[in-house]
Amino acid sequence: MDAKVLEAQQWVNATYGSVTGYTRAPEDGRTGWSTMNALIMGLQHELGISPVVASFGPGTMSRLQAIGDIGFGWNQNSNIVRIIQHGLFCKGYWGANGYGEYGAVTTEAVKAMRLDMGLPDGGIGTAGGQTTPSIFKCVLNMDAYIKVAGGTDDIRSIQRWLNGRYWQKSAFSIGPCDGIYSRDVQKALMTGLQYELGIAAPNGNFGPATQAALRTKNLGQGDSGVLVEMFSAACVFNSPVPSGTSDTGTPTTWRSSYDATLVEFVKAFQKFSRLAESGRSDYQTWAQLLVSMGDADRPATGSDTRFEITASRAKYLRDNLYEVVGRYLYDPPGSTLDKEIKPGELKTIFDAGLKVFPIYQDNARQLSDFTYSAGYTHALNAHTLAVGYGFNRGTTIYFAVDYDATQEEIDSAIVPYFHGVAAGLAYNGKRYIHGVYGSRNVCANVTKRTAARYSFVSGMSWGFSGNLGFPLPANWSYNQIKEFQVTNGSDVFDLDRDVVSGADPGQNSVNRPAGPADGFINYIASLLQLAREYGKGNANQLVMEYVRHRSYGGGDWDFLIGEYDHGFRDFANSRGMSVMEEFKDPFTGHELGAEHLMASANGHFVAWKPSNPRSVNEGDVAGWGGDLLTFYADWRHAKDTYPSGYQFAMEKLAKVGVAASFGFNDLIEDADAWLIADAVRNNNKDILTAVQDLYNGGGGLRRFQRYWQGRFSGNTEDAKFLAHNILTAADDKEVVAAQVGLISVRGGILTLPAMLDYDELEPFEKGFVDTLLARTGEESRMAATYRKNHETYLRAANARAAARAQKD
Repeated sequence: MDAKVLEAQQWVNATYGSVTGYTRAPEDGRTGWSTMNALIMGLQHELGISPVVASFGPGTMSRLQAIGDIGFGWNQNSNIVRIIQHGLFCKGYWGANGYGEYGAVTTEAVKAMRLDMGLPDGGIGTAGGQTTPSIFKCVLNMDAYIKVAGGTDDIRSIQRWLNGRYWQKSAFSIGPCDGIYSRDVQKALMTGLQYELGIAAPNGNFGPATQAALRTKNLGQGDSGVLVEMFSAACVFNSPVPSGTSDTGTPTTWRSSYDATLVEFVKAFQKFSRLAESGRSDYQTWAQLLVSMGDADRPATGSDTRFEITASRAKYLRDNLYEVVGRYLYDPPGSTLDKEIKPGELKTIFDAGLKVFPIYQDNARQLSDFTYSAGYTHALNAHTLAVGYGFNRGTTIYFAVDYDATQEEIDSAIVPYFHGVAAGLAYNGKRYIHGVYGSRNVCANVTKRTAARYSFVSGMSWGFSGNLGFPLPANWSYNQIKEFQVTNGSDVFDLDRDVVSGADPGQNSVNRPAGPADGFINYIASLLQLAREYGKGNANQLVMEYVRHRSYGGGDWDFLIGEYDHGFRDFANSRGMSVMEEFKDPFTGHELGAEHLMASANGHFVAWKPSNPRSVNEGDVAGWGGDLLTFYADWRHAKDTYPSGYQFAMEKLAKVGVAASFGFNDLIEDADAWLIADAVRNNNKDILTAVQDLYNGGGGLRRFQRYWQGRFSGNTEDAKFLAHNILTAADDKEVVAAQVGLISVRGGILTLPAMLDYDELEPFEKGFVDTLLARTGEESRMAATYRKNHETYLRAANARAAARAQKD
């Protein structure tokens, strides 16, 4: 609590509490919009406006302009001076030693704020520090004029430069100087640019006149001046250019001369955005830097539509160089749009040489459409529909957010919805991967906090608040830039044009059968040969990295087990290789995910600590440990139904025929990954031999027993210790990051395992150990005591859970 803010709240409430339309400020000593709005309403009353409203609009501004500048010695209305002084205190400036007189202290406070804003302070001594109408508006808003957490000096310098250059222009609104790129900063840059371009009526919009003027501003190395500063500022706002799917990459700094360093950044930005890599400020680059749809008429090879792709429409797409089309899995009851994929349509698409990416949208146009339970239900439905259409394992399904969700709505509803989506897809064995369709901000948040694989950006909605002040997400796959009507002979239909990054190439077939183990073995043989030809690094590790790179590469995976070799990826791709998604286990007949298998093997291979096998490590997080953390989040979501973690584990964990986020297939892949990594690391086998021994040599017949003996030392104490460690360890930064990331950020559960009482967490850990025991074939001997006392134990665990619930 700030005493001066509390003083402002008490004064404004006492002075204007009975005024028509006034809303009281909370008297809590904390600055916020409610306090600033109360001061605005007080100002409106002093200006003769009735009823007052919580908005500093044109009417308030025109009344202030009639008064003119307010400065040292101004005494026409002491309450107006008090409002300035209280507002200054609320913004962190020492507004006065006494209220009601615009003296030297108030003058110096306004000078300090003006300098922070990038404006001239108004003069020397008492001659400066005037509060103009536009500055008065700034006193009563929540903008910060000093760098805040997360802000950068470069962006703050640009903000101050824009304010100082254009603050007296009628169309320009003084913006924050907090070092944060935002919608207001983007609009300020656009408005300033329009003044420099000579636009007759600047408005901050990317209209036809602005576009026409920018087509003539093709700058390059050696140029300098204000337009280079503008262009460089736009580059800073889009910096750094991501590398792959990570958030790190090529940065830039603000400059006034177009030098070789700026050329390098521009080329990186153009490559990332799929523009011609000229290194110059051509029109398409200006557009891509300034608005989310960029140049809406640029070449695009992707599309999406609600209309059925008939043979004639497929031919139109191919004739016009489109390669992929997005189509809807579902059309909700009551819809008149008839969006859903039609019988035989996918064959028509594939026969024309086109690919497809699936979209799932169930209304998704307002806040109430997004809840955790809705996301879970939608994911179950999307899975069923995708299986019905025959979509192959590993296909990304784009779940839609088809409106301009604010940050508050993203936090409260959109992210929980996608937690539900992820859980619903995991419940069905993770056959499909969730992607997100929405604004740049929606896509970035959903990706970071729910591990969405790819982003389908609604770039053509350039006016969305979520598209202004946000760069293109690192994992963008499609950027929707223009909707238009196609006239194809007598046929008319609507089509959206999508720029394609290539990250998600789309699907060119359905119902692809899982290859037998021989097919997987031959695939590994081919990759290993290429890795040896590549001649760099560890060939076995390169094979693991290549298979996992598409679905388990970049971002968190780079942090966890290291970045994959991009050079080998390109080398293998150039020789016709692609990621093999699945194959059939010859011992169980289950389809195994090759990508998850090799990601886990990669983790165990690089992170194993033989000196301390009872310590968990990044390899465990990449395998069984990460699955257990995710499964913990599932339990906490279901704790009302399953208060006992033991019961939840015994009914859901790695059970054949029971869909769960830690399914039977996951346990097979976790076990096989450890065995492969162990064979390569400790038994000096190459990865091909390790895979052959496992799937063709009979090694898989005892996989769980070998896994139990190898990773868990063959005893329940070590296994329980490891389970407890992966859930609660606080001394390994990668493991701690996984706990927070998989449970809280992606799982939506704030209660981490370490926060539970031991007698609540221990049954959950025991359920994991008992599940492993049951799978090893050792259960008949080692778990006899557990079976004998199972009912007693279960009743006791439920009784403890019920007692805790009653206490809570």
